[in-house]
Amino acid sequence: MKIKTEELTGQALDWVVAKAEGNVQLQYDSREGLIIRNILGWFPYRPSVAWQQGGPIIEREAIELVPDGKGSWSAAIRGGDEDDVAHGPTPLIAATRCFVASKMGDTIDVPEELV
Repeated sequence: MKIKTEELTGQALDWVVAKAEGNVQLQYDSREGLIIRNILGWFPYRPSVAWQQGGPIIEREAIELVPDGKGSWSAAIRGGDEDDVAHGPTPLIAATRCFVASKMGDTIDVPEELV
């Protein structure tokens, strides 16, 4: 199912972040949701809500976060010909949308079960 990056939330957003990261060790579990594998085993993957997962992306990609004063956030990756900018209700959602837009564009194909 095609969805605009600016509309991604929840598991769909987390799934696309994993794909943008190039992570092939990602699975969907009906009880746990998205899970990812590392050397310690499988664990929940939620970079759009978990700072320990989304924070390193923000640091590595030098994503700028700015509150808009109305309860929402803007995120930007500066550089190149054009800046990538995204918005969201939280800093992590704005930042992960921005990251996905910078890597995969403004429209993403997402499995229907995640939307």
